[in-house]
Amino acid sequence: MSAARPLTTLRAIAVTAALPLLLTACGYGSEAKKDEDKPAAAASADGKKLSASEVRVGYFPNLTHATALVGLQEGLIQKELGGTTIKPQSFNAGPSEIEALNGGSLDIGFIGPSPSINGYVKSKGSNLRIISGSASGGVKLVVNPDKIKTLDDLKGKKIATPQKGNTQDVAFLNWIAEKGWSVDPESGKGDVSVVRTDNKVTPDAFKQGSIDGAWVPEPTASKLVSDGGSVLLDETDLWPDKKFVITNVIVSQKFLKEHADVVEAFLRGTVKTNEWINANSDKAKESANAKLAAEGGKPLDAKVIDPAWKSILVTDDPLASTLKSQADYAVKAKLIEQPDLAGIYDLTLLNKVLKAAGKPEVSDAGLGAK
Repeated sequence: MSAARPLTTLRAIAVTAALPLLLTACGYGSEAKKDEDKPAAAASADGKKLSASEVRVGYFPNLTHATALVGLQEGLIQKELGGTTIKPQSFNAGPSEIEALNGGSLDIGFIGPSPSINGYVKSKGSNLRIISGSASGGVKLVVNPDKIKTLDDLKGKKIATPQKGNTQDVAFLNWIAEKGWSVDPESGKGDVSVVRTDNKVTPDAFKQGSIDGAWVPEPTASKLVSDGGSVLLDETDLWPDKKFVITNVIVSQKFLKEHADVVEAFLRGTVKTNEWINANSDKAKESANAKLAAEGGKPLDAKVIDPAWKSILVTDDPLASTLKSQADYAVKAKLIEQPDLAGIYDLTLLNKVLKAAGKPEVSDAGLGAK
């Protein structure tokens, strides 16, 4: 398996967004044009002519999607694609990205494990594949230290998660169950009040006192700390080897089948982006912040981005065994039925790219496509 190392040792960052399990039924974007209607693509970085003129790529404007932010900002992914143009699409919720993939208006996406699982199950394994990892970590429980001083103090308090059934919501519900407490997964009511709140709204809700804390990804966690919050728990500490998937790279199976050469070039770009991030920490942080500023209108303050940066791992490894664990947590929380995840991964092209780069191949934990 390839290394997924802390930023403090590798000087790396990554981006992910916490994304919901429960999908909406509406479509997003227009249907993709058929390839025969498109002009032939120009040569890629290695001089090979690729089979598609463009590739539509989804991502979130969050620090846990640093591979996307930095790769796009620095042109590192585009360089590998050559004349195949990246058409980036920014999303703020998992359902919309999954629906864009399902609807044919998106080809490749950076997305969290919960929507990856739900999207795969909803399509009965016929639509997406996870083709790479991107990020691990970067999720914290931040609380009002005047109201909550220990983990046991959470009982009876109002704690926010980004959305019902999203990756952080599932993790928090699982943690609550392990404490022996009870919460209704639909309403969020119980021994702890789980308040589903958009990450954009959470900091204001925290400052106003309408929530007592939040189980959230970066940079929201560090924003709460900058507003007087205290980190009570880092989710990384709950996982073996302190690693768990927070961002995957997924692809439409149709696009993978018809344009494997484009997908391979894209993965060369993500692998090289992660290498560049590792080797150029300060520049990469500035690059990610510049991309976030372009998305949101202003960059993150140093007091927010610096601690957030240190808590995230960037990795090509999808950490497949932890995705299975997260699916089990969702089942335990009664958010989904037991899913059949056989075939959710196809790491063939990633391992080809890694091998060519002299890097160790990564595992699909027995969940690979046959």
